Amino acid sequence: MDFKVVTEKILSAFNNAQVRHALMGGFALGMWGIHRATVDIDFLVHCDDLDKVRSIMSEMGYECIYHTENVSQYISSQSVFGEVDFIHAFREASLGMLARAEEKEIFGGELKIKVLIPEDLIGLKVQAIANDEARRTGELADIEALLALHGARLDWVKIDEYFSIFGFEEMAKELRRKYCGSQ
Repeated sequence: MDFKVVTEKILSAFNNAQVRHALMGGFALGMWGIHRATVDIDFLVHCDDLDKVRSIMSEMGYECIYHTENVSQYISSQSVFGEVDFIHAFREASLGMLARAEEKEIFGGELKIKVLIPEDLIGLKVQAIANDEARRTGELADIEALLALHGARLDWVKIDEYFSIFGFEEMAKELRRKYCGSQ
């Protein structure tokens, strides 16, 4: 996948169609100083914009290979375009994530993109652990990397809320002690 080409095309189309979106996943981690390998691009998109997303992705030559109320996944037969995944924002928590997303420059300032803030990336990773225990190691590594870089500056009330939703209060306390020296 050519991340620059795909991102330029998607952002241009999303901005023209006024699709409410924010970058998430591995690419978003990079915007916050955590660099790790990723093979796709992940977006959070407002559920009211899903028809626009579907149309844009189809026009770009993508095929929707999976779609539920919560997520959709698109893949291109051309390797340069790869896979693009979408989480659909319709609940209060995910709509809040879209509202809190911050604009960041990418590709040396050539483009600007809205990116989920670290607290919300952490929240999604906590949810991924709750949904699939097999993902714990990788997701926890990403959480800890974010905390190592940004821990003391983060909104721990929001982080605690995410951990609490999934019954991981003790994990949150341990991480706060480790990265902030407090409870």
